[in-house]
Formats: sequence, structure tokens, C-alpha cells
Amino acid sequence: MQEIYLDNSATTRVCPEAAQKALEIMTQCYGNPSSLHTLGFRAEQELTAARKSVADALSALPEEIIFTSGGTEANNLAIFGGVKARRHRSQRIVTTMIEHPSVLAVMDALEKKGWEIVRLKPDQFGRILPEQVEEAITPETALVSMMAVNNEVGSILPIEAAARAIRRNKARTLLHVDAVQAFGKLPLKPGKIGIDLMTISAHKIHGPKGAGALYIRKGVHIPPRTLGGGQEKNMRSGTEAMPAWCAFGAAVRALPPVLQEEKQIRTLWEYGRAELSKIPDMVLQSPEDGLPYILNFSCGGVKAETMLHFLEEKGIYVSSGSACAKGKPSHVLEAMDLPRIQAISSIRVSFSRENTLNDMQVLVQAVSEGMKILVRARE
Repeated sequence: MQEIYLDNSATTRVCPEAAQKALEIMTQCYGNPSSLHTLGFRAEQELTAARKSVADALSALPEEIIFTSGGTEANNLAIFGGVKARRHRSQRIVTTMIEHPSVLAVMDALEKKGWEIVRLKPDQFGRILPEQVEEAITPETALVSMMAVNNEVGSILPIEAAARAIRRNKARTLLHVDAVQAFGKLPLKPGKIGIDLMTISAHKIHGPKGAGALYIRKGVHIPPRTLGGGQEKNMRSGTEAMPAWCAFGAAVRALPPVLQEEKQIRTLWEYGRAELSKIPDMVLQSPEDGLPYILNFSCGGVKAETMLHFLEEKGIYVSSGSACAKGKPSHVLEAMDLPRIQAISSIRVSFSRENTLNDMQVLVQAVSEGMKILVRARE
């Protein structure tokens, strides 16, 4: 049976370049980069090369890149570190209602400690408007934390508007951007935009799980959360995860030019929007101006889990929302104020460079078949 993988926002298949680099590091260049002998020096060179690859992709300096275990750790490091660095100014944070759980949970924890959390509400397509951001950011705001691209519906958030508002207020507000779903898909230059802290992850770009990075703009100082041997510029102590981090660098080097890949993916996305919208009772929930790597739609009352397993039986793998939610009601769709039936029948398909037009043709046909024969939930 043909396997069609359309859950690339959850994770991607590791590319050959990254897999080969991980194996090489584990079996040949296995030294500790802190060791003074030749194997240690070779390991240090490999780590330096990986850091430079990530930095170059962001038009950043290598010293601005801190490797982590993934997006969750990087988000925690950025937000907890950012509020500690700015706590003498105020206890006000601006974020959104549609952030990743690794941001939402941190905000909840800070709120319990007395921080004022301003959560911006999206429209019915998951969009946050620039004017919402500009109005919310005041000179008293210590930190702004928002994602670049929403992981469930693909809406692109106005991070540049946030940077402009901070500059206009002439405030020392820190701007943190969770760019996990945007890295490799949008041309991101955090230094040029005015981003202070930015989170990225390897396994969304055909790299390994267990590897991520935090961009920390030169001149920005935040305290570490893990103390020990002082690795990663004292920001993340612990022996470096060499196979994962060097494979991350290899995955970055294997990325095609952003605009070239975006053109390929947009063809699939536009086909999906056009053909799915022809199915009776189908509702498209991703905005027309969203990132074309994500397409969210509601199957007219057929529960998402039912449709998901129906598609799985045909070798088609999709998601019923964020993989991190594990079947719980989507906080993103709830924030969008979608009707209950519409929300519980929502499917997310997400693309990578490995997908083809044939994949979408098979998906559309299978979804159409499923909506004809599967039992629908009642209001």
C-alpha cells in the first residue's frame, strides 16, 4: 500500500544528509568537544560548522546561536530568561491565545507568580492583526512572545509589527519569536527584523528529534536555567548532543532555497484548497494569506479521529490538530470561536518537499469518500 505522509508540521522524515552526519558523529567523530586531544578537536570543529550553518540560515552570527534539545527547551529558556532579565522594569507580558503549549504553560506559570499576561485573541482564521499587537505593546511591557506561524492553521503572525511597536515606544521590551513552524519556510532574518530571541527546531526541517536552537541577539543577556560545566556560552550546561546538533546543521545545509520550495508547496496547497472546497459541507479553516505548508479543514461533522483512522487505513497520515495536544480539544480552534461540530471535525494536513500533487489527489478523493460514508456527530 502506498504511504502518503501529510503530517510534516508534527515531524518530518530525517533527510539522508542529516542521518549520514549523525552516524558519522556517533561512529567516527565521537570525541567530546571539550577534550584537548585530536578527537576532541575534531568534534569541536564539527560543532562549530553546525553552528555556523544555522547562523548563516538566519543571517546571524555563530555566537548568537545556542543549541538546545528542541523548541520546548528553547522557548522555556527564552521566556523565563527574558522575564528575569527585564523583571526590574515591569511584570507585563504580551502574547497570544494560539501559542504552542510550551509557551502557554510558561505564561500560566508566570501568571501564578503575579505577572500580568495579555493574551491577544485571533480572528476566525487564526490571524492576529498588526493593530492588535501595536495597541497591546506599551513602554511598560517587559516581554513580547509570539509565534511566527501558527502550527495548526498556518496563520502568519505580525512579528514585524511587534518589532515596530517596541521601537516606537523606545522601550527595552524583549521580543521573543517561536519560529519552529517558520524556519526554512519563510525568509527569517531576526537581526534585521528586530527580534531579540528566536526559537527553531531540527525535526521540522528533516533533521533529528532532540535538537533545537535559540537565537540570542548580540548584546541581549538572559540568565541560564541549567548550571554546570558552562557549555553553550554558559547558557546550557551539559555535554553537547553532538550527533543531533551536527545532524541539525546538515539538515540546514540540505534545505533548498526558501522561495524555490515555497513555489512547489504552494501548488499543492492551492490544489488542496480548490478541490476540498468542492466537497459538500467542507469548511476551510486556514487563512488564504497563511503559510502554504499547512492546510486545516473541517469535515462537516465527521469527527476528526474517525476521519484520521479512515485515511490511515488507506495509507494516508494526517493530524487532528497539534501533535502535542494528543487528541485534546484544540485551544487554537477554541480561540477562533469555531462552532463545536466544526472544531471536533477538523483535520490538518501539512506538507514538505517530499510531497507530490498525486499525494493531494489521493487525499482529496479519500476525504470525499469518507464524508459520504462516515457517521457524523450531532450538534
